[in-house]
Amino acid sequence: MLALFARDLALAIRAGGGFGLALAFFLILVTLVPFGVGPLPELLSRIAPGILWVGALLASLLSLDRIFALDREDGSLDLLATAPIPLEAVALAKAAAHWVTTGLPLTLAAPVLGVLLNLPAPGHLWLLVSLALGTPALSMIGTFGAALTVGLKRGGLLLSLLVLPLYVPTLIFGAEAVARGVAGQDATTPLLLQGAITAGALAILPFAAAAALRINLR
Repeated sequence: MLALFARDLALAIRAGGGFGLALAFFLILVTLVPFGVGPLPELLSRIAPGILWVGALLASLLSLDRIFALDREDGSLDLLATAPIPLEAVALAKAAAHWVTTGLPLTLAAPVLGVLLNLPAPGHLWLLVSLALGTPALSMIGTFGAALTVGLKRGGLLLSLLVLPLYVPTLIFGAEAVARGVAGQDATTPLLLQGAITAGALAILPFAAAAALRINLR
């Protein structure tokens, strides 16, 4: 499992589809928002939590179709299906590699990019915490979606349509936690709900992803 995780990290970095592309998209989105809504500091401060969370969510979508597609193309997925390691562990390792190459860089970059949207100082810590809690769920849900569409040609659009509705609860609670932190309110409840979603996704979706892979490999 660790070898598969390290292999996926190396492939993501070598292919350029990991943190570089996601961070570039995130930066472009955050930079364009002031041009679209206007440079008013009060308005940017109010919408910053939602915009930063939406940007991180959309950036995490960019490399989802690569999670299993490359393995399917070169035949590695068939070998993994017959390897001693269960497909549930394969799905979990794939999700972990996606998070390290995409979710983690987005989490670390978001507070810095928040300066461009005039995010108040208290919001930076809450943004970091909420993304650290929520982005693992995004990677696991995305891995499940990638497993469902691995046998389809040009399934990237379908993959996005499948996982975006599942991303909505994480987005809502993540943005709400940051907004409450900025307003000086208690953000414990949305953070706990976000953590519960992540825990549930990590506990259940590896089995669902493995089942989808077995169906697509028949």
